[in-house]
Amino acid sequence: MTRVLLVDDDAELSAMLSEYLEQEGLSTHAVYDGEAGVREALSGRYDIAVLDVMMPRLNGVEALRQIRAHSRMPVLMLTARGDDIDRILGLELGADDYVPKPCSPRELVARLRAILRRGVVAEVQPAESERLSLGHLQLWPARLAAEWRGQPLSLTGAEFRLLEVLARQAGQVVSKAALSERGLGRPLARFDRSIDVHISSIRQKLGSTADGRAWIQTLRGQGYLLIKD
Repeated sequence: MTRVLLVDDDAELSAMLSEYLEQEGLSTHAVYDGEAGVREALSGRYDIAVLDVMMPRLNGVEALRQIRAHSRMPVLMLTARGDDIDRILGLELGADDYVPKPCSPRELVARLRAILRRGVVAEVQPAESERLSLGHLQLWPARLAAEWRGQPLSLTGAEFRLLEVLARQAGQVVSKAALSERGLGRPLARFDRSIDVHISSIRQKLGSTADGRAWIQTLRGQGYLLIKD
C-alpha cells in the first residue's frame, strides 16, 4: 500500500484528508509541524509527502529545503490560494507539484496519483532499457537520470519528465497542455503556472547556447521548443 506523509498544522483538515486518502487505498500518517515533517520524511517509511506551506516552528518551504538536501522523495505542496510566491519558491526548491488550499480531497488524490504514476513507470522498466540521446543531452527515462555536456544533470521528477517530452520532440513546438498531460500526468488547469516555473528551472540548469539563446524557447501562445543541438 502506498504510504503518504501528511504535514499540516490544521488537525481538523488533516483528519478529514487522512480519512479520504485511506478510503482511496493510501495509507496516511499525519504530523502537525515542519520539524516533525522533516524527521518523518527522512525516515524512509513513506512513498510521498504532502507539505503545507504555513506551519509553526518550521514552515513548509524551509522543511522542503531540508528534505531536498537529503532526499528526492516526491513532495506535493499545499499553498494558500493565490499565493504565487510560495508556489514558485516551492517548485524551484524541488516540489513535484502543488495544490491550492482550500483543496478538495478528490483533487489531492488525483495529483498524488499522477506523481506516483510517474515513479511507478520508471520502476517497472529495466534500468538500462532506453537511453535518449540528443547532442549534449543524455536521458535515461527508466532511472530518471540525465547528463548534460558529460556531467550529471540534477533534475526533480517533474523537471525530468517535462524535459523528456521536449527532447522527444526536439525542434518542434510542444503546447503547455501537452506538456501537462504527458509530463505531469494531469490536464492543464487554468492559471496553472507550474510548467512555467519548471521550464525556467530547467533553462537555468542547461545554461545558454553559443550564441546566447536559451536552449528551451518560448513561443508565445503556442508552447515551448527545445533547440536541437
